Amino acid sequence: MKVGIMQPYFFPYIGYWQLIKAVDKYVIYDDVNYKKRGWINKNNILVNGEAKPISLRTLKVSQNKRINEIEIDHDMIYKKKLLKTIKEAYSKAPYFEDVFKFVEKIINQTESNLAMYLTNSIKEICAYLDIHTEIIRSSELVKNEHHRGQEKILEICDLLSADEYLNAAGGILLYSAQDFQARGIELEIINTNHISYQQRDAKEFVPNLSIIDVMMFNSPEEINAMLSDFSVLNNFSDVL
Repeated sequence: MKVGIMQPYFFPYIGYWQLIKAVDKYVIYDDVNYKKRGWINKNNILVNGEAKPISLRTLKVSQNKRINEIEIDHDMIYKKKLLKTIKEAYSKAPYFEDVFKFVEKIINQTESNLAMYLTNSIKEICAYLDIHTEIIRSSELVKNEHHRGQEKILEICDLLSADEYLNAAGGILLYSAQDFQARGIELEIINTNHISYQQRDAKEFVPNLSIIDVMMFNSPEEINAMLSDFSVLNNFSDVL
């Protein structure tokens, strides 16, 4: 059983979707503390050939609250401005018509809980990308609430009968392969290979943008091929 665990993000980059597709069960890690300066509610899109931020407004945020305790600000004026920014950035992209309607539907959903809003978004995008991985929120699992960090991850792996745990390369310093092996779990790292595609108005390819950018310039079939363009590493010195 291959398991992956990551926090939810707002239209995350392609590596996020590679991880989801590579595992049997994907856990949206929503019962950990919200990071004000993190990427949970924001991302970058391509505007006039450069990476520019977009964000989802939230209410009464605090790093003392868990992600699943944060609420969405459903200010319709702000949402219209956000959609206008995306529309102006990508109106001449080859897949604009279908993708913009899809993005508009996601942004305009009425769910007020941040974790559920992002979970809904992730499931919608998985369907668009033809990803069929089972998705679970960590808050749905009955576990020891005193566990933190690696211990919490290991407990979730045990609850899901994992024998492989896949993690994005950015989290490699957080975990000990020996500790996972002691529980009968192989710790592996997904390392995204160099992915590029034709971006309008960009003099040079701008990597690691929101999946919105990928969808605007590529068909679902082309994106699905990209989702397999990664390496799985057990020798962590390769990514350190």
